[in-house]
Amino acid sequence: MEFKTDIFKTFDKKWALLTAGDKEKFNTMTISWGGLGTLWNKPVATVYVRTSRYTHEFMDDNEYFTISFYPEQYKKELGVLGSKSGRDIDKMNNSGLSAKALDKSMTFEEAEVTLVCKKLFKQELSVANMPEEIAESLYSGDAPHDMYIGEVVEIIG
Repeated sequence: MEFKTDIFKTFDKKWALLTAGDKEKFNTMTISWGGLGTLWNKPVATVYVRTSRYTHEFMDDNEYFTISFYPEQYKKELGVLGSKSGRDIDKMNNSGLSAKALDKSMTFEEAEVTLVCKKLFKQELSVANMPEEIAESLYSGDAPHDMYIGEVVEIIG
């Protein structure tokens, strides 16, 4: 497995989708917080999902998830997936992207690269353990994030 990227810009500047579920029922959302590294002698990806997000339910209910990265030309389509909830509309069919079933999860045909991850760990990010300015600016009146760490078991590109 090989994935060449600018590690500090991959999540923050390159548009990405986090997807969990299977071809029968799945949800996806845009993400810009995350990381790649090594934990427990395994290649891992870390993502953060607010507990209020519909995708959070899918992350909890599934053993695998994907992180997929897209060319700039899909910014509008990914904007739909990041601003609308799958609870309220059929955003998969309204996004303009083509869902693609994998053995253990879902991705989209338009993805440049998809990381298939097996969930290893989940933990709530406690506001009490954050610097006060971060807690106030990002969590005042908003749901907290849970952190998910997944072993990268496959890279499709």
